[in-house]
Amino acid sequence: MATALILGASRGIGREMVRQYLHDGWRVLATARSEEQRTALEAMGAVAFKVDVTNAESVAGLGWQLDDEKLDAAWLVAGVYGPRHDGFPTEQEFDEVMHTNVLAAMRILPLVAPMVANARGKLAVISSRMGSISERDAPNGSLYRASKAALNSVLKDASLTFGPQGVICAAFHPGWVQTDMGGEGAMLPVEVSVADLRKTLAGLTSKDNGGFFNHDGTPIAW
Repeated sequence: MATALILGASRGIGREMVRQYLHDGWRVLATARSEEQRTALEAMGAVAFKVDVTNAESVAGLGWQLDDEKLDAAWLVAGVYGPRHDGFPTEQEFDEVMHTNVLAAMRILPLVAPMVANARGKLAVISSRMGSISERDAPNGSLYRASKAALNSVLKDASLTFGPQGVICAAFHPGWVQTDMGGEGAMLPVEVSVADLRKTLAGLTSKDNGGFFNHDGTPIAW
């Protein structure tokens, strides 16, 4: 039975990934920040862990619990948008966004990637087209954009480190999705986004290692 790890599965894209992978017969490991969220994931059929991705001890504890796992697919979904204003961010706002979207990845990817290598599987992060520098055409959400550009850099480094071990690493733009972050006016139902993301990841080959893709598989420029 194939195994998927979903980091940040309490709601939105992460929760839908859990649902779809379980529906297709996968064994699913999932994380959430609260005990209530963890219990809800267990009720869906996942093996769930309480993890705060911004806490180094919590992340290390997850590594200990997952020791020697073989992961066919691993998704780092956890992330925050941060302030909706475009003025100077406060130090607290900066820390929250960068710790969640960047520092967490710098800690988690090196921990999870060897488990993906055990299965010669695939490792993905949920980024955003807003993190593309060359395709950028608006300055709004500058802190979120900066964090996703940095996340892409972390993913690229992981691809260089773990690609030779058989891991295919990729960053994904999920689309403008109807989630708490995307809002009710978003264009894409979460079910469609996740189905596309899973299909695209499954179809990637070694030549795609280190790539940045739209949910439908269209390449995005860095």
